[in-house]
Amino acid sequence: MNRKDFLKTSVIASASVVSIPAIASKRNSYSNPKSKIVRANEGKKVNVIGDQQTFKLTGTDTDGQFTLIEEINPPGTMIPPHVHTKEDEVFKVLEGELEVTVGDKTVILKAGDLAFAPKNIPHSWKVIGDTDCKTILSAFPSGIELMFEELGGLPPGKPDFAKVAEICGRFGISFIQ
Repeated sequence: MNRKDFLKTSVIASASVVSIPAIASKRNSYSNPKSKIVRANEGKKVNVIGDQQTFKLTGTDTDGQFTLIEEINPPGTMIPPHVHTKEDEVFKVLEGELEVTVGDKTVILKAGDLAFAPKNIPHSWKVIGDTDCKTILSAFPSGIELMFEELGGLPPGKPDFAKVAEICGRFGISFIQ
């Protein structure tokens, strides 16, 4: 290789190596959401067809990255099998017991345990035992809280399943019969 070709190749290789960090940082950048402190008794409370939720962080707070919801429910509260197409969920039990099914595996979560329910995998949960269950639900990315708000606005009483399914469907969630 002559000197001219060597220099040309060296400049191109150097430019490529220097640009890798810039490309990587662009791919992982976001608009730096503002910090937020949420006290134990703070957050928006929503009754989602019997599921008592308190929104602690929403997409507005996290620049759409995730939603964090505290749920405190009595024994018997449950969500039937369903599938998300837009978000992954993590359930972390703080108090009580939660029976969780993800795919074909059913487990009982106790304080400190958690379950990961990836999108496109059927899952469900039910509060079991004889005490309330306090759970932190994290959803990645955010957006599910908008559906929960809409469901929380339905009239009290026995829910109209067709209406519930229609709302959930608009957010990429379907129930498994």
